Amino acid sequence: MQPAASQTLSEYLEHFDIDALRDELLTSSGQGHMGNAFDACIGRHLRAGQGERIALVHEDEHGKVRTLSYAELDLESARMATALAAQGVGPGERVACMLSRTPELLIALAATWRLGAIYQPLFTAFGTDALAYRLSRAETSVVITESGQRAKFRSLASHPPIICVRGEGEALDEGDLDWQALMQSEPLAQPPVQLPSDAPFLQMFTSGTVGKPKGVAVALNALPAFWLYQRLAVDLRPGERFWNMADPGWAYGLYYGITAPLLLGATTYFMQAPFSAQGGLDFLQRHAIDNFAAAPTAYRMLKASGLGEGAFERLTLRVASSAGEPLNTEVVGWVARELGCTVMDHYGQTEVGMVCCNHHALAHEVVIGSVGFPLPGYRLAVLDAEYRELAPGEPGVLAVDIANSPAYFFSGYTWQEKQPCVEGYYLTGDVVVAEPDGRFTFAGRDDDIITTSGYRVGPADVENAILAHPAVAESAAVGKPDDLRGEIIKAYVVLRDGYVGDETLAEAIRSEVRQRLSGHSYPREISFVDSLPKTPSGKIQRFLLRAEAREE
Repeated sequence: MQPAASQTLSEYLEHFDIDALRDELLTSSGQGHMGNAFDACIGRHLRAGQGERIALVHEDEHGKVRTLSYAELDLESARMATALAAQGVGPGERVACMLSRTPELLIALAATWRLGAIYQPLFTAFGTDALAYRLSRAETSVVITESGQRAKFRSLASHPPIICVRGEGEALDEGDLDWQALMQSEPLAQPPVQLPSDAPFLQMFTSGTVGKPKGVAVALNALPAFWLYQRLAVDLRPGERFWNMADPGWAYGLYYGITAPLLLGATTYFMQAPFSAQGGLDFLQRHAIDNFAAAPTAYRMLKASGLGEGAFERLTLRVASSAGEPLNTEVVGWVARELGCTVMDHYGQTEVGMVCCNHHALAHEVVIGSVGFPLPGYRLAVLDAEYRELAPGEPGVLAVDIANSPAYFFSGYTWQEKQPCVEGYYLTGDVVVAEPDGRFTFAGRDDDIITTSGYRVGPADVENAILAHPAVAESAAVGKPDDLRGEIIKAYVVLRDGYVGDETLAEAIRSEVRQRLSGHSYPREISFVDSLPKTPSGKIQRFLLRAEAREE
């Protein structure tokens, strides 16, 4: 399935055979394909004699660098797998990790997979409400966290057993298990547990416009789709230094910053320090990164800082990729001019992974503003309100034609929170236009999701957190266009009698949201209003508020 040099997209599709790729990553059996994520991502490289290849290069906040080879990752994860098994973790159990971008995160993930268990990411900026819901909903068996995050769990009414990665001299909470002590365990002798291809290995959560976040259990049959994106769209090649700066607490960072690079036997890089323009440029230069992926916010930060001017003279970038929201012409031109490489736009969702891309590894026309062509293995369509396919040039909802998409892996939300599939199509909820040559151009969203700094935020979560403040009677949250972040969250707040809206109260509300949700989910702007626009049935008309925010 490797593309030939200078092969066009149409030429690749002529010989495309996803079954061959599936046979490479999973094992055929009388009941269909069986497999294990550890085996696909690590074990098969060891069997190929590639154990000394570097899987991870990690740089901590003080600039100290640590590497993990595939052989070392095998050994270290076998020790942690023994410890997890002693806690009763086995096939189908969920192990949640709230860790910084460290080697321990990769070891914990690999150990979970060895046992046939399900890895559940927890974003390190989550607050207590976000944690409580996800742990309860998923019936998580074990939590692995670090000293800097441990305090968030103390205020929960209950939580699973905790394994804590302690810093030097830091105390262990009563009842916690010590990561360092557990890493002295004998390596697990049993081979990775083989599971049916529809068995989940990741437990994600995705935001929506109403209600709580929805569960997305990612099954082993997603691995071929992950491989295809990383090889064709990102064009990750053997021996390259790859850095995906997206946080592994979310889909893009976990799918394509860890899982897919390991599938390809590549080296992935972790920068533990928070991303900044100067820090990011220094990291790219210091580690001679060849292949870079980030949300549009990162490119806008680099451009706005002025620090990247002429950076191509000291960088070794070959290609760059972007996902989360469309790139504009100015950013694309700046990356080519100042960073010295081409940046390609890609589109996907937590539910289905990346499905529409401008492919670095395949030749085709690239038009700025277009999210490209369907990833091989997918057939995409544009639907009207009656779920009929529209002709090119007509805007409608982007959908995946399930029966004609052999790479499709989404089987529905874990707890059936919503029905996303209609008449054989998965509905993305995003509005696009199909072009005559097969490209798709993003036109907007038909729901109220806010995309800020590449993170998708459901307004209901923000509104509920705002309502927890005793001064608030009603609230509505919308996205407001922002040059740096794409959108910022703006909240319209109706106060209870006796309260006065001022900056002190606004900051108290922001603090409430940060504590309950996360560091990216709080409203950067708050307007105190007398009332919210509503339909006769009482539903908030967010589209009117979005229009007002755009006018501002």
